[in-house]
Amino acid sequence: MARRQRLPTEGGDGACRRRCIVSGAVKGKDELLRFVIGPEGQVVPDIEGRLPGRGFWLSARRDMLEKACARNLFAKAARTEVVVGADLVDQVERLLTRRCLDLIGLARRAGQAVSGHDKAREWLKVGRCGVLLAAADGAPGGRAKMRAFATGRPVVEVFSGTELGSAVGRERAVHMVVAPGKLAVGLVREAARLGGFRAAPSGNACAEEK
Repeated sequence: MARRQRLPTEGGDGACRRRCIVSGAVKGKDELLRFVIGPEGQVVPDIEGRLPGRGFWLSARRDMLEKACARNLFAKAARTEVVVGADLVDQVERLLTRRCLDLIGLARRAGQAVSGHDKAREWLKVGRCGVLLAAADGAPGGRAKMRAFATGRPVVEVFSGTELGSAVGRERAVHMVVAPGKLAVGLVREAARLGGFRAAPSGNACAEEK
């Protein structure tokens, strides 16, 4: 049996790298999505990278997954017939969205996140910011002012105000800050993967939270 080629690691931390089955690009796992073949031959997204079985990796972008489905690349990589669900691309976006919102909710319950213009600005001013979340359908002027306080910190703008609100038990949230730490780091990573699957959510660009 041919020995599996070991891909190079990135930097000195031993971070594993994998090859995208569509583009052939070799990237760190954080930039990719893993899929496995289920017991009935179905392609299963493994968002957390924990499911058993051989993994097939794609760059975390909607167009990459669409190409993989259209060109039957999962079957070619697995060297067997597979079943690709008609809604696989949308399913992946939903799973990524839910993972991000769960992280936001966890941060809030742990006292590591605040929402609302005044509270978010206060945390930004005192440097308690691991990531600034701004609703993509919030007022552009308000978002720009908040970004000015977040100089040098990650800013995520892939969620709608309704989505952010749902994560913290509100009808809507436009401005949110998550404190520095593992939750913020994980959220930035997952939001980047989600960003490859969606454009800015539609909505009233002038809407602001009360």
